Formats: sequence, C-alpha cells, structure tokens
Amino acid sequence: MMGTSTAPASLQVLGRNSPRFGEILSPDALAFVAALERRFGARREELLQRRREVQQQLDEGEFPTLQRPKHSPALDPSWRVAPFPADLADRRVEITGPTERKMMINALNSGASTYMADFEDSHSPTWQATIEGQVNLRDAVRREITYLSPEGKRYALGEKTAVLLVRPRGWHLTEGHVLLDGRPISASLFDFGLAFFHNAHELLRYGSGPYYYLPKLESHVEARLWNDVFVFAQETLGLPRGTIKATVLIETILAAFEMEEILYELREHSVGLNCGRWDYIFSFIKRFRNHSRFVLPDRWQVTMEARFLRAYSHLLIQTCHRRGAHAMGGMAAQIPIKGDPKANEAAMAKVLEDKWREVKAGHDGTWVAHPGLVPVARQVFDQGMTGPNQLSRLFHDLRVGTDDLLAVPEGAITDEGLRKNVRVGLAYLEAWLGGLGCVPIDHLMEDAATVEISRAQIWQWARYGKVSEERFRALLHEYTAASKSPLADEAARLLERIVLAQEFVEFLTLPAYERLLELEAAADREEPRRIPA
Repeated sequence: MMGTSTAPASLQVLGRNSPRFGEILSPDALAFVAALERRFGARREELLQRRREVQQQLDEGEFPTLQRPKHSPALDPSWRVAPFPADLADRRVEITGPTERKMMINALNSGASTYMADFEDSHSPTWQATIEGQVNLRDAVRREITYLSPEGKRYALGEKTAVLLVRPRGWHLTEGHVLLDGRPISASLFDFGLAFFHNAHELLRYGSGPYYYLPKLESHVEARLWNDVFVFAQETLGLPRGTIKATVLIETILAAFEMEEILYELREHSVGLNCGRWDYIFSFIKRFRNHSRFVLPDRWQVTMEARFLRAYSHLLIQTCHRRGAHAMGGMAAQIPIKGDPKANEAAMAKVLEDKWREVKAGHDGTWVAHPGLVPVARQVFDQGMTGPNQLSRLFHDLRVGTDDLLAVPEGAITDEGLRKNVRVGLAYLEAWLGGLGCVPIDHLMEDAATVEISRAQIWQWARYGKVSEERFRALLHEYTAASKSPLADEAARLLERIVLAQEFVEFLTLPAYERLLELEAAADREEPRRIPA
C-alpha cells in the first residue's frame, strides 16, 4: 500500500507506487477525489439500482417511448446550450485513443481538431496504466510531454496541437485500488477528479479549458448527476460555473429516447452529443435481451444504414442543432494497411463512404482511431461543410418515431459471424488482461465495445437457439489452441463464463476487472515493491 499519512484518514490507496505517481496522488488531489466520492457516491449507486429496475420493466415488456410529459422543461422551445469556447467551435475531425505516452503525442500532433484522451473503452485499467495516463495528461497540458523510443526516436509536441478532451470511465465502474471507508470509489469520479484537479487552471492559462466526454449514460438523471459534479468541482477549485464543457456519448438505447433531456440537464456545460455506434448496438442487444424479436444478425451486417441506427443518428443531429449543440459522428476504426495497396484502397474507400454519409446527414464532426485517417476524414468535412459546423441545418421536417428506434434489422446469423465474434472477443480479452485496451485486429482498431458486441451476440444467439453451445466451445478451443498469448486460457475461461451464463452479465469489464485486480495482486506478490523516486 502507498503511504497515506497525509491523505484523508479514511482514504486508502492500495496501488503500487512508482516514480512520479506522487505528483498525481498528492494529498490535496486525494482530498478532492474523496470529497467528490463522499458527496456523490451514494447517488451514483442509487442510479445503478435504477438501471436494474428499468431492466426489469423492459423484461416485462414496458418499452421506451418518445412520448414525453408535456410539462417537461426540457421541451420548452426557447432554451439553448451555453455558448462554445472558441477552441471547440470547429471539431470536424476528432481522434481518440488511450493515454499511453507515445500515442498521446502522436494524437495531439495528428492534425485532428481535437483529441479525446481515453480512460474508458480503449484503456485497460491497470493501476500502472491509469496513473501513468494521468501523468501523461498533466505533462501534455503543460506541453512538457516527450517520449524516447527503445530505438532512440524522440517524440515531442509540435507547435500546433489538437484540443484536448478527456473521457473518464463510466458510472458502472469502480477504482479497486482506492478505498474510501473500506469501499472502492467511483472510477468516474476518480478519473475526472484527478484530471480536473491537476489541469483545469493550467488549461485555462493556455487559452483552452477542462473538456470531457461522458460515456455510457442511460438517462437524463445520470446526466444531472454529472452536472452536479461539475458545479461542485468548479466551486471547490474557484472556477466560474460553466467553465467545464462536456459532450455526452449517446451509446445506449435508453439514452437515445432522452437526448433532449440529457442536453437540458447539462445545458450550462454541454457542447454536444456523439453517436457512439458500437456500444449502441451492444446496448440494443443488452436491454432487449429477454425478447426474441430483438435478435440481431451478424454484426458485420448491422451498418449505419439499418433503420434503427439511421433514425438514431438523424434524431441526434436534429436534437443537437435545435438546441445549439454539436452533433458528432461515429468512429472510423480502420487502420492504414501497409504493403497491400489494393486492400488499403478498399479500406479507405469505406472510410470515405462513411464520412460522406455523416457530413451529408448534418454531423458537425467525426471520429477516427488512427492518425493516418485524419487527412481522409478532414478532406470529406472540408469539402462537405462550408463553415466550422452545421448548426444552422435544423431539419424541421424530420420525423423519427419510437418504431424507428426499435426497428430490428434483417439479416443472417452465420457460422462465419459466430467465428469472427469468438476470435475477436478472445483476442481482445487476451490483450485487455495483459494491460492493452486498444488493439489492432484485422486492420481495425478495436476497443472494449467490440468484445461487448461479440459476446452479447453469442449469448443472444445461444439463448434463442441460433447457435449451439457446443459449436461455441469448439471454436473457442480452436482459437485458444492457436493463440500465442500467455493469457489465452485466462481469456477463454472468462469469455466462456460470460457467454454461457444464464443471466446476462451487464458489462464484461466488471468480472474482467475483478480478474485484472487478481492478476495485478499476484504480480505484486512475486515482484519486490518499488521505492518511490
């Protein structure tokens, strides 16, 4: 355990110490995180219980609807989100990625408009990676971040860099290395609290600000909790209310029915919504898991042209523009393919097609996962968007109904689809348990959303007799035997346990994180403790 004599008496930091960790886990920073947890931790747990109650209602056939109470203040046509900071007016290309040091430098230098430093889906939350990520964030904000590769290549920030945003972990996760009154604290509050405490004032000094992406929200009351966190954090550090700016990822099916209410709750702090398409598909499967009519075909067949995804995208754009907020497009996960010009040309053609769809639909910007895709996406948005955004496109005549959002796409469930889900799910879990949260597989940059869709589909297909458990086990054995990863067996056991569980596991990262903590503890017992620098 780290020494905590100057931290809040009831706060324990169980993670291993390393050089520079003390800069992040300072007594004042830990006191700030503890204050956040004390004030908001119980509300977070109440909202997680609310999710369970909503799931029971869904299981009983009470489906969401776009019909709202007429007295809702969110439906007042007059309100708008607060004005944007100047450096967030144009977000036409956003790059996302983990907080690893070299990746962070490359992303900031990529030519993208913004960079989302990710502590969530592309981050394997080992203690070392989490705190090193905060160190890297602190150095990047102060323009002090450098990296020397094992080959001797030096990386440093260029003169012009992307605007920095941070994505903390979702409300459902905890930080198992930090206990308050003997209980793990919220990972959301931990990630946000450290990033805000160390960097908010410094970002303002450089002419920017503390900007965030908020993941996995399922309702406007969860957005209200974030808004209250922001108000408290700003008051505590002496910053004006509204200094924080946040974009909410609409990546759950239930949040899609409350987009306007979510924006309303965060109207002082919101700068937009984002189409988190991959987790959205996962959420669609998860929330309607106990109804056979919601079985999806192979995920490769579920494109943004599917009715339920097209409707969700169009509704998000209409809602955002009506309220003066950015409507951000989804991820292009392709990686440039070296040594195969034909395959690379085909991959880039898919990116171009997807980005043209987004800009024509009215999105104000888009996501890419690799620096090599920044010029491809920028080319499309430069040609298709005449100004810094498309907020003036209001789509008054657009009509999206409840049936559109709940439409199940047609398609086949194939052995090849099962094979891909098993192979990708296993490969990603092997990497994640080994500390890598962002993994190239089949020339795509995959993160936790990939394995969530993969395992959810296998569970759903097995539940409704579309595939057999025997076939799943045979494929799992085949790929485990062929794997060269030392964690293949660990990953296979975890995937099998979750896929074949009678009750659907809410998030794969919950049991996976428990196992990650056990693996870290075992490694700590085998290796002598490091002495802080």
